[in-house]
Amino acid sequence: MTGRQMERSRKGQDAGSREPGPDLEALRRLEALQPAYERLRADRIRAESDVERLTAELAAARAQAREELGTDDEAEIRRMIEEARAENARRVEAFAQSLRAVQDRLDALDAGR
Repeated sequence: MTGRQMERSRKGQDAGSREPGPDLEALRRLEALQPAYERLRADRIRAESDVERLTAELAAARAQAREELGTDDEAEIRRMIEEARAENARRVEAFAQSLRAVQDRLDALDAGR
């Protein structure tokens, strides 16, 4: 900066210190908004990172489902789960009936003594 430019700059600063102009007010406002901007920027970076991580996790889960279940279709997997639950319920009931039958036979043997 030349001597003249420095002198003009100082005069501009002196004038600005007496009465804030629109430029100084805008600068103050920008400075006040800076923390919110930085926070939102950090949140955006974190969200982008989360999206990348979750996308990779979803791809891995889909690959695992295809390998273990033969499909990664959610509706098909839900159908398979419901079918397995129904089969489990049938098996539990069959086991309970078997236990009752054994108990009935034991009770009959005890009564016959």
